[in-house]
Amino acid sequence: MAPKALDYESMNENVKKVQYAVRGELYLRASELQKEGKKIIFTNVGNPHALGQRPLTFPRQAPFLLDDPNVGIVFPADAIARAKHYLSLTSGGLGAYSDSRGIPGVRKEVAEFIERRDGYPSDPELIFLTDGASKGVMQTLNCVIRGEGDGVLVPVPQYPLYSATISLLGGSLVPYYLEETANWGLDINDLQQSVAQARSKGITVRAMVIINPGNPTGQCLSEANLREILRFCYQENLVLLGDEVYQQNIYQDERPFVSSKKVLMDMGLPFSKEVQLVSFHTVSKGYWGECGQRGGYFEMTNIPPKTVDEIYKIASIALSPNVPAQIFMGLMVNPLKPGDISYEQFVRESKGILESLRRRARMMTDGFNSCRNVVCNFTEGAMYSFPQIRLPPKAIEAAKRAGKVPDVFYCLRLLEATGISTVPGSGFGQKEGIFHLRTTILPAEEDMPAIMESFKKFNDEFMEQYEDYRGYSRM
Repeated sequence: MAPKALDYESMNENVKKVQYAVRGELYLRASELQKEGKKIIFTNVGNPHALGQRPLTFPRQAPFLLDDPNVGIVFPADAIARAKHYLSLTSGGLGAYSDSRGIPGVRKEVAEFIERRDGYPSDPELIFLTDGASKGVMQTLNCVIRGEGDGVLVPVPQYPLYSATISLLGGSLVPYYLEETANWGLDINDLQQSVAQARSKGITVRAMVIINPGNPTGQCLSEANLREILRFCYQENLVLLGDEVYQQNIYQDERPFVSSKKVLMDMGLPFSKEVQLVSFHTVSKGYWGECGQRGGYFEMTNIPPKTVDEIYKIASIALSPNVPAQIFMGLMVNPLKPGDISYEQFVRESKGILESLRRRARMMTDGFNSCRNVVCNFTEGAMYSFPQIRLPPKAIEAAKRAGKVPDVFYCLRLLEATGISTVPGSGFGQKEGIFHLRTTILPAEEDMPAIMESFKKFNDEFMEQYEDYRGYSRM
């Protein structure tokens, strides 16, 4: 009998090619250990509330019992007013489909947020609300990639959403390597080499991805670097996909977040009218951390109207994005203002989260750099630390004997010994012979010293076991 459509042998080969390390082998083993009763610290994914971050009070207060005479006793007046506002924008409350691009009133609030942030107009008709930023990225790549001959420039190390989606759509990932010794900086010469190599293989490079602040690397791009990137996209006729979901997560003052849209508009003609840009944001990160809500948006700049119509058609297949998540997006981009009853509490909570994250970023970086054969750049932004683990030759040989990639071997040993669930650097891409792991900086601040001490104890014992002599070179 011939295989059925969903038998493994006959299913879409592109699905089989997909790799997604963030919830791969390490995560599955961690889940098994958790079922066996071991305490696991899931630092593999940027999931703030799961690691103890309390949600902001105001967005969770939007009351659904507006007709109850006691509603004013339970909820503050500004929360009641905001709930009435969002219900007035919907055609049938939270249980009804919205427009496939999202609720027009919320898209208007997103446009006003972008205009306040960048100082340039934003058109709500060019903003699509999505089920998380990931859905928007997938929709956009689906429009860009026509087949395996089409390539997308992706930073390495990269968030595996990009490699997985490009594989699924049958395109070609064109890597450009970030330079670890230059604090994960981006060199335009490397971009040009990557494009030249791809073209020599017959690949048409059509788009470029930037993740700013970086995931998993945590660096923040400077305005000068963004100008170089936009000029490069203009010269090479590439659409720029600006993954800017961590724009609230900044832990230093030297390089504040600046959006790709603002830099593009500042550059003026011809760039501001010619470079195609799609920018992504979400409620999952920042001090909101509302990952489970799945709220996101993308804004299109210099995309032709006919293309926008086609993207709308594809969005319509799913009828509409998640409506409660759209309202969370509205709350995020149109926050409380001075004078609002809940404003002081909102500022206290949001500042407290960001200041704690800044301290945790420093604690984790310093902790890793105090360990034998571990070097780590400071996490300037986002939610992750990406230390390099200098594995001794004996450890690499032991990994090969076990049939594992060396950093997978190390991370599995770390998980078994400490319960700390991380992601091997090989899941994000890295230079040959260099090994990393990615961990979030999200564990509770009071738990961080014990977690780093646990890591240090494991790492020292691991290096003791596999080093030929003490003091294995960190160079």
